Amino acid sequence: MKKRPDLLPEGVDDLDVVQLTTEPDVPSSHVYMEAQIFAPDSRRFVLHRSAHPHGSDREDPKHQFLVCDLENGCELIPVTDEGGTMGPSVSPDGEFLYYFVDQTEVNGGRLTLKRVRLDGSGRETISVLDGPIPGTHFRPSRPYPLSTISSDGERISISAFLGDGATTGAPFGLLVFDLAADEVRLVIHGPTWCNFHPQYSRSLEAEASHDILIQENHGNVCDAQGVIQSLTGGDGADIHVIRDDGTQLRDLPWGRDGNEFCQGHQCWRGQSERAITSTSTREPQECQLIESVAVDHVGHEGLRTPGGVRNDLSRVVDGPDFCHFATDIDGVKFISDSGPRDSGGQLYLADLPESEDGALENGRFLLRPGSSWQKTTHIHPFLSPDGTRGFFNSDESGVLQAYMVMGW
Repeated sequence: MKKRPDLLPEGVDDLDVVQLTTEPDVPSSHVYMEAQIFAPDSRRFVLHRSAHPHGSDREDPKHQFLVCDLENGCELIPVTDEGGTMGPSVSPDGEFLYYFVDQTEVNGGRLTLKRVRLDGSGRETISVLDGPIPGTHFRPSRPYPLSTISSDGERISISAFLGDGATTGAPFGLLVFDLAADEVRLVIHGPTWCNFHPQYSRSLEAEASHDILIQENHGNVCDAQGVIQSLTGGDGADIHVIRDDGTQLRDLPWGRDGNEFCQGHQCWRGQSERAITSTSTREPQECQLIESVAVDHVGHEGLRTPGGVRNDLSRVVDGPDFCHFATDIDGVKFISDSGPRDSGGQLYLADLPESEDGALENGRFLLRPGSSWQKTTHIHPFLSPDGTRGFFNSDESGVLQAYMVMGW
């Protein structure tokens, strides 16, 4: 850990910035900002060494998941040392880190689900998938680098490529592992699901705890090996919610009208059943924040979805240019990175409105992270569950590192 007051704007004395990782020859970063990597007490969370914001190289022997103990001088404690670790999720009670070990190959290999206590003890294998997904002829490979865990801690989901290595336009699919029954099921699959971004609802309501927020990339192109060559076609992506048994597909009224496009960054608003996305618009040229609730599936109409209600949270900001973002667990605090990107971007903090038609309140510029804003150096800010600390990445030192800001 290293204090970094030099990253604060001149005259700002109520904030503290800490560089959490400091190895000069090993890049480290936070896990993708939508991941569930915090213990509920906001004191411990998981980041990773020898990695970047979008994942890691499964063949990299230096890659490790680390637990950061914020109450003990931000001590970093390694909790994995196997190769191929990915898809971390901390259990809702804060006791365990669940993660996958990727030893898959197209139409072969194995995907293993493990868990370990956050102190590094009690490691155990939960499930091994080394054949076809039950009830199908598909074998998973190229698993998505993120997993997501249900708010009751009973199910964990991850997506993967399902092709056989010879078929063009092969499907991708969403897998749900039942942790108690040691069962896995394929929830939904098809060629347009190459970039699921699965996110379990954090609601504690029994029914809502089965909902997963997912992304569909219409017009994507990938080869027979599952290598993505184009993420979307001209109509872009749309966002859905599905129950984890494969039923109740719903739509969110965002994008796909030729002017507004989903950037591909969305999240639940805390434990509510409302979700927020960042959009890009051609006219005006902005990156807005739109809040909505999922409605019954009728097609892929985007913002023209019948019955869709939209709330532009960013309408109070002149020329909004928001990209990645997150909220606290109560859905009252909001943090985002924003432009201008050619000057390293900036961190923006705000309060979310109490009313369902309100806008961002008490917006505040925090600092410029100094990132080169390449894909492997994305800032990806997020908040601790209690909303008292913010976290971001930057390569301002010349090497990608993980940071924390607090004091508001």
